[in-house]
Amino acid sequence: MEAGRELIDHMTASTTAQAETLNELVTSPPGQGAEILARAVRQREAAQDAAAELFALHGRDADLGVSAMRSLARAATTASLFVIPAGAVLGLLLGWVLLRQVLGPIRRLARGAPLGPEEGAAKGAGQGQSSSDEVRAVGELVHGLLRDVDQTHTLLEESRLHLMQAEKLALVGKLAAGVAHSVRNPLTSVKMRLFSLERGLDLSPTQREDFEVISEEIRHLDTIVRNFLEFSRPPRPKFQQASPSDVVDMTLNLLKHRLETYGVDVRLVRERPLPEVDVDPEQLKEALVNLILNACDAMGENGRIEITEQIGFVDPLGRVAVIQLSDSGPGIPAEIQDQVFQPFFSTKEEGTGLGLAIARRILEEHGGYIHLKPADKQGATFVLVLPLREKVWIRS
Repeated sequence: MEAGRELIDHMTASTTAQAETLNELVTSPPGQGAEILARAVRQREAAQDAAAELFALHGRDADLGVSAMRSLARAATTASLFVIPAGAVLGLLLGWVLLRQVLGPIRRLARGAPLGPEEGAAKGAGQGQSSSDEVRAVGELVHGLLRDVDQTHTLLEESRLHLMQAEKLALVGKLAAGVAHSVRNPLTSVKMRLFSLERGLDLSPTQREDFEVISEEIRHLDTIVRNFLEFSRPPRPKFQQASPSDVVDMTLNLLKHRLETYGVDVRLVRERPLPEVDVDPEQLKEALVNLILNACDAMGENGRIEITEQIGFVDPLGRVAVIQLSDSGPGIPAEIQDQVFQPFFSTKEEGTGLGLAIARRILEEHGGYIHLKPADKQGATFVLVLPLREKVWIRS
């Protein structure tokens, strides 16, 4: 650039000097014209030389520009030879990542397979559904998850309602237990006074019948009060080694008069006495009494009760002692069978709804359970299960 400017300045100065020389030639006296003309010719040649050198300089610059463009073109061509394959490789890599990290899990999700890292992503690559089928399957799975969420929400709402109901029942139970405790003392006094009057008076048959009715009603009230107290403040079981068969015999002897009054025929099926278990005889007897009295109330007069004893095996308890009590009553409707063990649920007008709840609590405290067996015929069958804990003798 600097050389070009100098040539242009030199050519301009030569042209200006030539013009001045020509002016001088016009005004010069005769005899000096040849010298001035020769000087003008030299100035013109200097301007022409500067112009030629300037053109040569521009030519060289143009050649350099062309060479630079050709170099850039060659560099671009060379770069394209590397960039295009690199782009193709990068595209393949991105496609592989998309297939493995996105489409692979979607396919496995659509097939119901686990999404863990070791499920074998390459297995069955050529099998399975098409993309549309996989999308449809994923959509169905999502809808299934939404349905599960709705069902879980419904179950939680039902659980909340059951909890509220249980809290209300607990409050009612505490209030009833307080009332029962207040009633029990005067009721005991009335019972003792009635017993003294019965022994001290000479009663006619009609009066004696009235006394028996009053005594029976007082016993019924005492049973209700005792049930409320035991349900609100259950006593701790006093375990000891005893055979459940002995408890069954003790219960039948205790209720012998009541069973004869109802005209109930009791059949005991026992191949041999059950082995001894850790049991509270009094509490187990109470559970059996509740079941037998419920059966008597359901059957009315001239009913039949069958008690079966046997040894079985139940997971996870292992070997168990089983007492099965069946009656010939009308049975329990299927729609309320899930409610019979709930506290305060009763189908009897004068029932407290605590007998079966207490029986279930007693069996659970003994490590066993009680359940209502589905009836194949008329009547109800309750099954009591007690674990047989084998003794382990260690040789010293």
